[in-house]
Amino acid sequence: MSKSIIEAKVLQDEAAAYAWVEARIWPDGPVCPHCGGVDRISKMGGKSTRIGAYKCYQCRQKFTVKIGTVFEDSHVPMRLWLQAMYLLCSSKKGISSNQLHRTLGVTLKTAWFMSQRIREAMRTVGLAPMGGPGTIVEIDETFIGNKADMPKRRGFAHKHAVLSLVERGGKVRSFHVEGTSAAHLVPILRANIAKETAIVTDEAGQYAHLNKEFESHEYVNHSAGEYGRGPVHTNTVENFYSVFKRGMKGVYQHCSEKHLHRYVAEFDFRYSNRVRLGVDDVERTERALMGIVGKRLTYRTANI
Repeated sequence: MSKSIIEAKVLQDEAAAYAWVEARIWPDGPVCPHCGGVDRISKMGGKSTRIGAYKCYQCRQKFTVKIGTVFEDSHVPMRLWLQAMYLLCSSKKGISSNQLHRTLGVTLKTAWFMSQRIREAMRTVGLAPMGGPGTIVEIDETFIGNKADMPKRRGFAHKHAVLSLVERGGKVRSFHVEGTSAAHLVPILRANIAKETAIVTDEAGQYAHLNKEFESHEYVNHSAGEYGRGPVHTNTVENFYSVFKRGMKGVYQHCSEKHLHRYVAEFDFRYSNRVRLGVDDVERTERALMGIVGKRLTYRTANI
């Protein structure tokens, strides 16, 4: 029987965990997060010195690889951070804070906060427009959860709206949007999809004039029982939503509006780094790790 990945030394030994993270965050050697220096840096030794500690003799400051990342000021051992990151990256529909709490042996509050920090690492910003010549992007929206202080009623006005753009054979970008009118959606489409892209949607009125914005616009008429005409379908984005909704309803069960953007980023990240694109669980975890730099999330800001 082959060994479980959880038994890997990097997930069990603290020094190995730090070395694994340092090799990826500092591929050319340690960099001081205080002054940016790369020279005159030495690793600290001694029985009382914490693992992974360095000192910069240019600014006289001590640091570890956690400084300037979502791990900063965390007392959770690095090996548990990597275990949590691997579990969150390898679970197709996510893993609940309660499950992490039981699996890792940390408090529920710590497990929830670790999950939020890892989701923040998965969140990408400042991306170039997706699509381009010869590509097809499917667009659709779905509704999840219930808005606070709004009574349930027929329709979707009391639910949170999520817009997703899925490039066939490629990645996905999703957005928590205030509404589903053209005024809410079209500016997002302009900013995130290249003009040379072919667009496929359903028959919703907010998409009626997209042929003026992009290379072409085809749609399927779901209300008439039509779900595809050859390459004209929205099955790809609907498949993404099937996983997203199973995870949100079956695993997470409840998500408040202020945290929804991070949960959306989590599902986007796993889909955009899936096995079909040649990314296995370990590489997906490495890619998530590369997103920790330059981000800081405290317990106070996580609840804003």
